[in-house]
Amino acid sequence: MTRIKRGILHTKKRRKLWKYAKGFKWGRKTKRRAIKEALLHAWTHAYAGRKEKKRNFRQLWNIQINAACRERGLSYSRFIDGLKKHKVELDRKILADIAQNEPEIFTKIIEMAKTSLA
Repeated sequence: MTRIKRGILHTKKRRKLWKYAKGFKWGRKTKRRAIKEALLHAWTHAYAGRKEKKRNFRQLWNIQINAACRERGLSYSRFIDGLKKHKVELDRKILADIAQNEPEIFTKIIEMAKTSLA
């Protein structure tokens, strides 16, 4: 049986790890064991961060909608309740964008919500 040298594959694997660890500090960008551990933590945090990002944006949209509603004399919870009763299916991202960029349209949406609450 012939001997198989695996140096090329080993180097490829290392290069791939180095590419992912680019920008890390100290030995975490050059030493293989440290790279593996750093990447394990980095990817865990990245996964959690993607989930957290969704939470943070929803919170931001709620705050923006609430501020716009209160300027027009309605609380956030009553506004959302009014929209649900009126069967308006705009999500919070769109509502926050409308509140910020199209105030006259948002005022009309609030009036719709108020009529369904009365």
